[in-house]
Amino acid sequence: MDEMHDQPEIELDEEGGPSRRGLLKCMAWAGAGVIWTVSGGIPSSRLLGIGAAEAATKPAGTFSFMQLSDSHIGFSNAPNTDVNGTLQEAVDLVNKQKTGAALLIHTGDVSQLSKDAQFDTADQIIRGAKLDTYYVPGEHDVLVDEGKTFFERFTPRSPTGWYSFDQDGVHFIALNNVQDLKPGGLGNLGAAQLEWLGKDLAGRPSSTPIIVFAHIPLWTVSQQWGWGTDDAAQAMALLRPFGSVTVLNGHIHQVMQKIEGNVAFHTARSTAFPQPAPGTAPSPGPIKDLPPGQLKSTLGVAKITRVQLNSPLAIVDTPLGA
Repeated sequence: MDEMHDQPEIELDEEGGPSRRGLLKCMAWAGAGVIWTVSGGIPSSRLLGIGAAEAATKPAGTFSFMQLSDSHIGFSNAPNTDVNGTLQEAVDLVNKQKTGAALLIHTGDVSQLSKDAQFDTADQIIRGAKLDTYYVPGEHDVLVDEGKTFFERFTPRSPTGWYSFDQDGVHFIALNNVQDLKPGGLGNLGAAQLEWLGKDLAGRPSSTPIIVFAHIPLWTVSQQWGWGTDDAAQAMALLRPFGSVTVLNGHIHQVMQKIEGNVAFHTARSTAFPQPAPGTAPSPGPIKDLPPGQLKSTLGVAKITRVQLNSPLAIVDTPLGA
């Protein structure tokens, strides 16, 4: 089993809660997966066994769904020359863990170069999960025709890539923050999407659990590397009145978490390759010099569970090498 990295300290505000600048970064490399819970605004984690025993202990009324991210079909360089194979392994893992799961989300970068053949391959593999699947675009998915091909195939309900739906009392919001993304630049939602978001949330009870998913994090993981969204604060202002908000992202190819009041942010592993933690390398990009046999321990899937509508979400991140 791989080592669990220690949790860094949380910067607190004057009231003793996590400050806006305080980041809780948790790199989950544990072989059996990690379950995240939030109590009093503070996240905690524990190792979790996976499989039938886990399913048998779940309380009635559990609502779960699965997450994939950053498949990069078409990538064929170090450290992974078989991204088709690792995506297939991820889907196989979804099938092993999806007991009770209502749906699957993919948080972007389905492809490497927005080519039809890459979209075809990804679609065929992901359909093997046999779950209703909801996508948002990554910047690698909108390289051609401003993403028209991606939207027609993967977000047919929305030509813009943003939309919402309801499932088991939970309101899901899919956002697109990758259009016109400049190299090294921050993601952007834009005025039109923010206006739509405000209308989508208007009139909803504050007790409605909200799950937002987008490709680039909606919190600034690294300004220098462009790992953040420049107008995320405006989206958060619209979401803050709700008592339970979970934001799921991809893009950075590693598990990190931040708690800010009633909003929990969580990023996902890639199914293709890992990237370095901010500040540990000159720039982002694939970690090419992984030790032999270590690739699969840096890739994986997530399972997100709500036990009751008034309880926090539990997120289990599981590496392919588990």
